[in-house]
Amino acid sequence: MPNGITLDDVVQRYPCIVTGVVTATAGESLDSNAPLVILFHGRGTNEQEIIGLSGELPNGNSYVALRGPIELAPGNYAWFQNRGIGRPIAESLRETLDWFYSWLEPYANSNRKIILIGFSGGAAFVGGLTLDRSELFAGSAVLYGTFPFEAGLEVSMGGLNGYGLFHAQGDNDEVMPRDLMERTWRYVTQESGASVTALRSQGGHSITSEVVAALVSWIMNLTENQ
Repeated sequence: MPNGITLDDVVQRYPCIVTGVVTATAGESLDSNAPLVILFHGRGTNEQEIIGLSGELPNGNSYVALRGPIELAPGNYAWFQNRGIGRPIAESLRETLDWFYSWLEPYANSNRKIILIGFSGGAAFVGGLTLDRSELFAGSAVLYGTFPFEAGLEVSMGGLNGYGLFHAQGDNDEVMPRDLMERTWRYVTQESGASVTALRSQGGHSITSEVVAALVSWIMNLTENQ
């Protein structure tokens, strides 16, 4: 954790964050050196809603789904407070990014590949982690969500040069704001400088079999070739 801040420090400093970290796991032990794939659920759901995706992803990895640290209602959690769909409040996003880093520290080492996969609101959080500290991760998948623009993080031309980035959108997605979807697509495919796999598929705000198949190939490429 940067500057020696602990999880307890973060929770005390930011009372909107719930105490403790709740996870669901699958695959190899979190304490192994297997590639660590971290799953982030959408706003208003929980870790149980996303961990099932691990059953469709490659074997040999450690999979963990975190519960968002902000409780909206019993069983419903979020990754940040917002000012509208896909628009995090900068101070809240900073708080929860620090919360995540404090959880990650025991599982991260210089030889371990860490891959982030986020859906919807979780995708925006993954985008924030990627903009903030991409050097910690082997790659990020932003599924049916947007990057957190105007949220206190630098979004620069070529800022993710060579970074492994997967992005999927639904042509008929009626949940995410269209302007943010278009801006995210442009940033990912034209401005970020990342090594990009990007798909636009028929359908709405849900992960299609086409996207899962492409995601499997992307993960295998990251874990086998880096």
